[in-house]
Amino acid sequence: MSLAGKIAIVTGAAQGIGRGIALRLAQDGADLALIDLKHDQLEAVANEIRQSGRKALALTADIGDREQVFSAVKRVESELGGLDIIVNNAGIAQVKQLLAVREADLERIFRININGVLWGLQAAAESFRARDVKGKIINACSIAGHEAYGLLGVYSATKFAVRALTQAAAKELASSKITVNAYCPGVVGTDMWVEIDQRMAEETGAEIGATYKKYVEGIALGRAETPQDVAGFVSYLASEDSDYMTGQSVLIDGGLVYR
Repeated sequence: MSLAGKIAIVTGAAQGIGRGIALRLAQDGADLALIDLKHDQLEAVANEIRQSGRKALALTADIGDREQVFSAVKRVESELGGLDIIVNNAGIAQVKQLLAVREADLERIFRININGVLWGLQAAAESFRARDVKGKIINACSIAGHEAYGLLGVYSATKFAVRALTQAAAKELASSKITVNAYCPGVVGTDMWVEIDQRMAEETGAEIGATYKKYVEGIALGRAETPQDVAGFVSYLASEDSDYMTGQSVLIDGGLVYR
């Protein structure tokens, strides 16, 4: 799938799935704008992309802050010459019993996982409409957006919300020829899952690594997911091959949900 001549934003691009997506989109021909708060790691990813012959702009910004997101999109338009694709990938996990959740817990995770997706969606749609671009909005959902998990209740709620935003935005933006879809990974071998596993151990008394092992053993394809597995699907969503697909939040989990 060729993305030659396309300009894409990937949030949460400093590591993990975001890094994998950014590298794959560059491999497929896109120029990239990378957004994260981890400046040094972000610049390292940008350098990898530049070495591959594509342009890369590293922007340190808080995606939970609407003004910063809109400002970042304006910089991308100015410095890279436009915008065709946004991947609202940034997100955080939270492992906690629902009865223990407090207001600050909700504010933090909602700000990133829900608000951040909405601000990115708004800013990209404004850019696409202003330039009459048939744009692509791609959101990070999760298996937890299809099936809620114990000790991940609030995290699951944020991912169900991403599905709702994706469906509603697809309906609202279809007349502007903007498609909106989401990808729903399962157990990916990244730092987020290391954190989830550690917190699960604290909450349940399980050994470190036991929760991760249990979920991986439940994957029909027999292995943990990689960022590259996710990135290949996101590249499809970013390409013209997916032009007739919108409003979908697609499981890419190796069969975990149905095992």
